[in-house]
Amino acid sequence: MRMRPTLSWTPTDDVLPGTTDLKQVTEALGGGRVLVLSGAGISTESGIPDYRGEGGSLSRHTPMTYQDFTAGTRARRRYWARSHLGWRTFGRARPNAGHQAVAAFGRHGLLSGVITQNVDGLHQAAGSEDVVDLHGSLSRVVCLSCGAFSPRRELAQRLEEANAGFDPVAAGVNPDGDADLNDEQVEDFKVLPCTACGGVLKPDVVFFGESVPPPRVELCHDLVRTSASLLVLGSSLTVMSGLRFVRQAARAGKPVLIVNRDPTRGDRHAVTRVALPLGSALTAVADRLGVPLDGQAEPAR
Repeated sequence: MRMRPTLSWTPTDDVLPGTTDLKQVTEALGGGRVLVLSGAGISTESGIPDYRGEGGSLSRHTPMTYQDFTAGTRARRRYWARSHLGWRTFGRARPNAGHQAVAAFGRHGLLSGVITQNVDGLHQAAGSEDVVDLHGSLSRVVCLSCGAFSPRRELAQRLEEANAGFDPVAAGVNPDGDADLNDEQVEDFKVLPCTACGGVLKPDVVFFGESVPPPRVELCHDLVRTSASLLVLGSSLTVMSGLRFVRQAARAGKPVLIVNRDPTRGDRHAVTRVALPLGSALTAVADRLGVPLDGQAEPAR
């Protein structure tokens, strides 16, 4: 799968009309073995913007591609300066009612798993266990030379020390943790190498133009196979990385249910699309099922 930084799908006659009826979502969760697939829309209520929704960041921001990142030092300087500033915002983000509801459904044995396209760690911070980070996590860093992994917080501390006084004003922060800064604001930023071998460091996330690791994809296929239904939360399903699991579930005759305000590329495969804010919708479902949202929310970092 190749992720692309452009919106390659627009709504057609294949979309479902949005509904406010939560009955089918409630029944599916009540039956158990529901696989959750979440996208950027579930984190908007935590202050992290969506890519494609109303005011989505793709209208003003082109995500870094793997090819650009590995091509030269200038692109890496721009990425790390912007990402370092964005990391501060991500570190302050807390799970919202949507994340807490998913965690509560898991604690009560209603879920078969959680796959997230997000890199913010908010599902785990809300208490969800065994989450598959389809596109990786901003909380880890990998060296492209020696393959060593390290915590992002350690690199953040090193970057703080190497770039004392770096505190530009950003126009916004994007779902990939990239803050909106111009070239002048990042030109003096110091990029640091791997402490083990001096190689190039990269966040352990799947950039646009990069493939999701095959073992991770197969794990997700296994989760679809063992689930009774698939519940999509806050994803436009524009890129194939998530859409393929929707198609797999539909081919197997498993109900696909979507909670997303806007039409999605997976609507043709779904039995319903609930066009409500995720936090209030999932809280209402939890209330109907008698599932208390009693988890302790921790910072994403």
